[in-house]
Amino acid sequence: MANQHDVPLTGYQPNLQTWFDYMTGGHDRGLLLEMLHDDVVFRSPVVHTPQEGKAITFAYLSAAGNTLGNGSFKYTKVFDCGDKAVLEFESEMDGIHINGIDMIEWDENGKITDFKVMVRPLKAIQTVHAAMGKMLEQMKAEA
Repeated sequence: MANQHDVPLTGYQPNLQTWFDYMTGGHDRGLLLEMLHDDVVFRSPVVHTPQEGKAITFAYLSAAGNTLGNGSFKYTKVFDCGDKAVLEFESEMDGIHINGIDMIEWDENGKITDFKVMVRPLKAIQTVHAAMGKMLEQMKAEA
């Protein structure tokens, strides 16, 4: 994926830099799996309960990479807070403008322990929900 981001994606603390390397390096699924803590919690904008564990978080983030992570995805603001980061992003899906935030926390070993995604506006949430559902079903069928 080409770097089409509005902000530079280099020069950050090592944990965040690894995330940006994953995002700009073609979404290496092995690297993603390596970044996740066994007890990571994923908080989705469309699923009511927190999703706990490496396997489910890996599935959601992989599906997001295959849907939201299209050619229009870009980070527009970065708040690097050491073991936490807030990353604002924009993307477009099916002609719908998506604006969202990734909130990531790491442990002392550099593993992601908490990943929260928030998306706006409502039409964007509906579009992401539909696309993620389809992608998760496709990934399940391919497994």
